[in-house]
Amino acid sequence: MVTAGTFQYRSAQGRELMTPGSLLLGNAGQDFECGHEHGTGDRCIAFWYSPEYFESLVADALEGSARPSFPICRIPPLRELSPAFAQAVATAAGRPETLWEELSVRLASDSIRLANGLPSQPANDTPAAVARVTRVIRAIERDPAGLLSIETLAAEARLSPYHFLRTFESLAGVTPHQYLLRMRLRQAAMRLTAESEKILDIALDCGFGDVSNFNRAFRSEFGINPRAFRSKARAA
Repeated sequence: MVTAGTFQYRSAQGRELMTPGSLLLGNAGQDFECGHEHGTGDRCIAFWYSPEYFESLVADALEGSARPSFPICRIPPLRELSPAFAQAVATAAGRPETLWEELSVRLASDSIRLANGLPSQPANDTPAAVARVTRVIRAIERDPAGLLSIETLAAEARLSPYHFLRTFESLAGVTPHQYLLRMRLRQAAMRLTAESEKILDIALDCGFGDVSNFNRAFRSEFGINPRAFRSKARAA
């Protein structure tokens, strides 16, 4: 993902100018070259996949309708990619691993589909899918602070990571990461109101890796930092 600056990119699939919002594509074992004759200071976020994992994502997402390789070397800035770019840039500084998992799964399927000019597929909302997502939500409720990776949640739903993401978001209205984050934040808010434990301890107990990420997420969700939230709740 090119997030800032410009540079030239050349591979076996051709030669392109990389600009902010565009997606540089590369196939396993393929040589490539980047040039900076007209400027420096570009910034990129790179996603790397093992060939086997990438092939499994593509095969599952597109059901054999495309080969697991790119026929072109660049996807230009497209509206369909804007949400993924915004998420990646916003989370580049030490954000939860679960969100990066979501992005990597989405990016693999979206990039191969766009590179091959294929339409998107509708999400599954059958009764069986509802039951699967319900099972996952109950599992999150039982232990929201646990190590709940996309792979773990998809296994709970008995779906592949790609189909799990699409099905969960279609039925729950938010991504698994957003759902899990908000559940953890609500739990933390309740504890801040009812308990006198240190904010750091509550953050760690609720599944946040460090207090800075917790403070940032809490302010984004509730509009004030945890300390101010606790003071306001106790003054009420």
